[in-house]
Amino acid sequence: MALASPMAVETQSDPLLPSNSTSIRVAVIGAGASGLVAARELRREGHRVVVYERGSQVGGTWIYTPESEPDPLGLDPERPVVHSSLYMSLRTILPRKSMSFRDYPFVAEPADWSVNQRAFPGHAEVLAYLKSFARDFEIEEMVRFDTEVVKVELVGGGGEEHSGRWKVKSRKTTTATDKINCSGGGEESDEAFEAVVVCNGHDTEPRIAEIPGIQRWPGKQIHSHNYRTPEPFKDQVVVLIGSGLSSMDISLEIAPISKEVHLAVRDPSKMAMLGQRLGLSNTWLHPTIKHAQEDGAVVFEDGTSTYADVILHCTGYKYHFPFLEKDLMVSVDDNRVGPLYKHVFPPILAPWLSFIGLPSKGVPFPLSEIQSKWVAGVLSGRISLPSVKEMMEDVDTFYAKLEAAGVPKRHTHVIFTSLVEYNDWLADQCGIPGMDEREKMMLFAAHENFLARPATFRDEWKGEEEVEKTLFS
Repeated sequence: MALASPMAVETQSDPLLPSNSTSIRVAVIGAGASGLVAARELRREGHRVVVYERGSQVGGTWIYTPESEPDPLGLDPERPVVHSSLYMSLRTILPRKSMSFRDYPFVAEPADWSVNQRAFPGHAEVLAYLKSFARDFEIEEMVRFDTEVVKVELVGGGGEEHSGRWKVKSRKTTTATDKINCSGGGEESDEAFEAVVVCNGHDTEPRIAEIPGIQRWPGKQIHSHNYRTPEPFKDQVVVLIGSGLSSMDISLEIAPISKEVHLAVRDPSKMAMLGQRLGLSNTWLHPTIKHAQEDGAVVFEDGTSTYADVILHCTGYKYHFPFLEKDLMVSVDDNRVGPLYKHVFPPILAPWLSFIGLPSKGVPFPLSEIQSKWVAGVLSGRISLPSVKEMMEDVDTFYAKLEAAGVPKRHTHVIFTSLVEYNDWLADQCGIPGMDEREKMMLFAAHENFLARPATFRDEWKGEEEVEKTLFS
């Protein structure tokens, strides 16, 4: 199979760009929120972009499907994979103003004001926003739908002299089964690119809690990735593992119809907070699970136990890049993708390989946008990166700080406490304003609102009013 040659690197003549900026051919993997905004920013910078999307529409994880995987835990590597992890009732944890791209406000649509005026939109509203964004910026013309990337391969050696030449092998997904299975399918093709930008999301490959004795436990296990509606849990005793958003949402949704709901929480401070605020008569809080027993009992670290029908793992996801060559010097170790300079560039392959949207516990859409601006500017030569040595030293220093602070490796890309600093650093690199005071206060208010009322924070939101009072008082 012949490798299609990329067009020669061109000098960009766009008057809005510096005269010495360059235009290269870039592959973007994924047409979710990160892939869409990456494609827009790359094209704005003058690059020639191809977006690979294995599905038939834009939106990525925001495309709800009632189907779930036949393997409820998502452990079988040969299982048919359902990309979306949405449950039917899901609404965002951030107000829509904090989810907007900079120049494309996520405003409430008056066509269905009774629903869309909500500050915390549902998943269907988010998908509609992304589709409108793709349409208005003519991004779909860059997208190859029903096309799965199966391998990304470096052509030539790495290092500082690497010219940024990649072979991307893709395959047409010709049937619904192909799209779910991520295998089989139709015609394969190879194409060459100077740069690859990875935007494949990170909410598909489940992380599972390790429970001693679980092999002999007779009940059912499921990961929240495969949760859609509460009805299957009617009259069941359910143990949920985790204290994040999905655990809160699902426990509140199943409690009215379940017999009992038990939450196993790792962090004692969260136990205290949740115990004061959930207020459900058939819901109990526990420390982590110590072991499971053959008689159906689930025993917690404090010695209490319950006989459960279901263990529901709300334990998050693993970063997963099955299309990357194993020897690309980028690895995933206990959910740390590395080494990455500022969560984006592998130093030895920078700037020709980059990752958009890896950080969690942040503001995903605006953060992906500013990361994309940075990547696009670096690829055109308008923005400079440090040397490989300097980037590696920065990564090592970052890892050392995390270790000294007792941050688990699996939380390397959790950036909530450093979100504003990270965002403003990226903005400075791009030569644009960082977060203004309104944005910072809105995020702080949203976080405080969630902590104060985890069961009702979306519908008791007065943050915008409070921010306005503070700014203009």
